[in-house]
Amino acid sequence: MSALVTEFTDANFAGEALKSSIPVLVDFWAPWCGPCRMVGPTVEKLAGLYQGKLKVGKVNVDENPETATQFSISAIPTLLLFKDGNVAEQVVGVQSLDQLKKLIDKNI
Repeated sequence: MSALVTEFTDANFAGEALKSSIPVLVDFWAPWCGPCRMVGPTVEKLAGLYQGKLKVGKVNVDENPETATQFSISAIPTLLLFKDGNVAEQVVGVQSLDQLKKLIDKNI
């Protein structure tokens, strides 16, 4: 995982994601999930492109079930974009870099 991508856990999610002063893109994933591994490099690329304007992190749903349950994550990969502590956007499945950039651009 890139140094620009934060590992969110049940313990740090509220402080790192919900109380962030900038929008936060969260990738809910699991190591055994093929589509999750496909979207991972795109998420890391977004972290570099939006450095300083967007916080990017990942939640391993197997290791952090409370956070996954809190946001009703029933399929992975799921990407949530938080703005001011609330879910502004949600996408499920593999998305292209351009699709995700459009989603982010309208929220930052």
